[in-house]
Amino acid sequence: MTGGGSSSTRRPAAAARSRERSSDASEQEPDARRAAAAAARRRGRGDHGPLRLMDIRLRTLALLGIASLALVSAAFVACTGRWWDEVEGEGAATLRTVVRSVTPLSAPRMMDLPQFQGDHKESLYWGTYRPNVYLGIRSRTPLSLIAGLMWIGLKNGQYFLRHVCQDSDELSTYGWTAHNGRDYGRQVLVDHGLSLTTSFLKEKGEGSGYGGDWAVRLDANSERSSLSDAQGSTTHLFFYIADESGKSITMGSHIPSSRGPVLLASGSHEEIGDWELYLRSEDNLEIHRAGFKSTSMHNLSDLVQQAVATNAMQTGNLNLPDITEDSSNIMTYQVSIKTPAQIDLVFLSGSSSNNPMVEERIIKLTGPMLSARLESKQKEFEERYDHIFNVNNKIDSKELSVGRAALSNLLGGVGYFYGQSKIALPKGFTQKNGDKYIPYWSAALYTAVPSRSFFPRGFLWDEGFHQLVIWRWDVHISMDIIGHWLDLLNSDGWIPREQILGAEALSKVPEEFVLQYPSNGNPPTLFLAIRDLASGIRAKQFSDDEAEKISSFLERAHIRLNSWFQWFNGTQSGKYEGTFYWHGRDNMTTRELNPKTLTSGLDDYPRASHPNDEERHVDLRCWMLLATNCISSISEFLKMDSALEKDYYKMSNQLSDFETLNKLHLDDKIGAYFDYGNHTEKVRLRWYDVQDKDTVRRELLRETLQPPQLQLVPHVGYVSLFPFMMGAIPPESWVLEKQLDLISNTSMLWTDYGLRSLSRTSSIYMKHNTEHDPPYWRGAIWINMNYMTLSALHHYAHEDGPYKGRAGELYEKLRSNLIRNIVQNYHETGFFWENYDQKNKGKGKGARSFTGWTSLVVLIMAESYPTLHR
Repeated sequence: MTGGGSSSTRRPAAAARSRERSSDASEQEPDARRAAAAAARRRGRGDHGPLRLMDIRLRTLALLGIASLALVSAAFVACTGRWWDEVEGEGAATLRTVVRSVTPLSAPRMMDLPQFQGDHKESLYWGTYRPNVYLGIRSRTPLSLIAGLMWIGLKNGQYFLRHVCQDSDELSTYGWTAHNGRDYGRQVLVDHGLSLTTSFLKEKGEGSGYGGDWAVRLDANSERSSLSDAQGSTTHLFFYIADESGKSITMGSHIPSSRGPVLLASGSHEEIGDWELYLRSEDNLEIHRAGFKSTSMHNLSDLVQQAVATNAMQTGNLNLPDITEDSSNIMTYQVSIKTPAQIDLVFLSGSSSNNPMVEERIIKLTGPMLSARLESKQKEFEERYDHIFNVNNKIDSKELSVGRAALSNLLGGVGYFYGQSKIALPKGFTQKNGDKYIPYWSAALYTAVPSRSFFPRGFLWDEGFHQLVIWRWDVHISMDIIGHWLDLLNSDGWIPREQILGAEALSKVPEEFVLQYPSNGNPPTLFLAIRDLASGIRAKQFSDDEAEKISSFLERAHIRLNSWFQWFNGTQSGKYEGTFYWHGRDNMTTRELNPKTLTSGLDDYPRASHPNDEERHVDLRCWMLLATNCISSISEFLKMDSALEKDYYKMSNQLSDFETLNKLHLDDKIGAYFDYGNHTEKVRLRWYDVQDKDTVRRELLRETLQPPQLQLVPHVGYVSLFPFMMGAIPPESWVLEKQLDLISNTSMLWTDYGLRSLSRTSSIYMKHNTEHDPPYWRGAIWINMNYMTLSALHHYAHEDGPYKGRAGELYEKLRSNLIRNIVQNYHETGFFWENYDQKNKGKGKGARSFTGWTSLVVLIMAESYPTLHR
């Protein structure tokens, strides 16, 4: 096999899409690296290369284990202690700040609440919590039993091993068509003529151990029967089970039986006791197997790929070698079938072969009884969807299926991760071993991921939008996710904005993008969902049991939300009271047309051309308004400390003061809100000859043709709409009419597919930021911001005022355009997309299989919007 499995191959593709990039000048990615990343993206490199029959020795199957993160952390703390003693004065003060950045907030943990224990915890123990692979199962525990699916795909006459979600595989489609977030999911994968349907079912029955039993059904269909090559008409599926703790697994039989189930493997686990894995199928099939000993679970693809290639070289067959290493903790089974075929795999917890209930439990979770259970679960999912989102009279059947798929992919993209974030040391500080980071404490994160292929990890600003959908579906899952995030607050009230926890998550991100910067913020979008929970109790939207648990949740969360807000108020404040700006922009760069503001979540959206501490960012002011509004409401509702309640109430009133907002950010002439800062429109990128020792190289650098001055930054786009999105404009104000003018102007924001992120009249509209940095938030249509705009239009369409009717008309048109375009793209491509092209007929762009905030289409269809207004 060739070098498709090495990290050096993976990194450029990941780098090209990473949203975690330091904004410090010393940490900026060099143009050469950006060029390599862009080139890699164009080439479509992935995690695995084709299966080629090369001479690979058996000893290469053994991979080195990785050291325990706990040991690394302990060693680093010891090293830091010695290092600390050598630093005095200002350096020691800086290091004390560093230690605070990796110290948990001293407050009761959210996940210690009684509502997250007992039945709730057990009910969510098993799940499809490995979203980075096409089908991956694990428990919500740091060292879990994990299971998953691989298969050999045929493309252009070459064999490829499929396992990790990646666009370079060029699957026609993959994703969940149904998933309830708890015990049922159905997924369809189409790979160059091979169609796989994977169904997951979990249940706790009589005799089950902790967490219950689960089953996977694999339905395989193929168009390869017309091929003359016998290998081409055979489908090779691989199912594996592994123990992350390294505990050995006992290999069972590999002889298929038409008379009943086959015991594939068995073992024991600390939490669930004895367990067994069975296979049952009525079709003719051939089973091969291999056992490995390794703690590097992110390299499972390499292990199987190398084993198959070695055996193929020796025997000419694409089979596992039927060899098991001593004390193997990874068991892989290759099932070779002629399609169509159906295979059932069932995992029994707390089980042993002499248990009288085993046979009954296997029958219940395989064959006809499993078919009936899956059919029942599918019907239950559809009925629950219809009841919760109530879309029957609002959309057609074609749109209904897309809405269900959007919700399912969001829930099917919920993962469980465990590990330590890497926190960047201040500039000029380095560990004695050369590391430029200090590890966060070991922590778990239960989170929905934006994209299973490009972003299979937690993103703070995405999560708030995810939860707007999830809390409406299952408020208990939503609180569990939000609680995990809030437990990541450090003693300063900061949360790392991108969570790259554990070896599997780390394997998808280049090292240079892993570090988190404790000075960097991210939009606190979790307040969107938290505010909804509080408002929902007032409106009696929840049952008595749900309301009681939400109240307990909000009471426990209050201190953490306060700390989080105070971190923003202290670190992201502007030069003058009541002003805010995203800190961390590079004020020294000569390489960017407009220095990025990654911390805002809007990446390359144009801000002041020359960053300094005079900046004022209107979007951050609005996020702060939302936060104060939310905490004030919670304090009032729960009758919390009166002094603190008064403080938040006062600040909320100050931030919502319309005259102050207009004084700071409104351009009276066009009625648009803008950032303020040291800015000039007279900038451009120009090629320069740069002397480097004895050579001259050409570089594309920024040229400033006119000195910047303090002024409003005249770029109409999403940032301009934030006061409108947050409902901060009185319904009778003339400014509201101007917002509607901007939204509906086809020369500015309006398209037939949604609102573009930046006006066509902007000097930076669709401009590259560097030679290899194409526009991102400079024109493309993003669903999260369109959803927020729809929310405001819906609000003003129901508020008495002179613009009520016009707001309603624009609302209906924009809603219709968004739904039509997302549905059309899904049916044409099989995917939801990161953003949509405002130039090329609304075509999907960026990461595909992006069902993070694009899943907000579910709420757009249901006309369900967040509570943004007091």
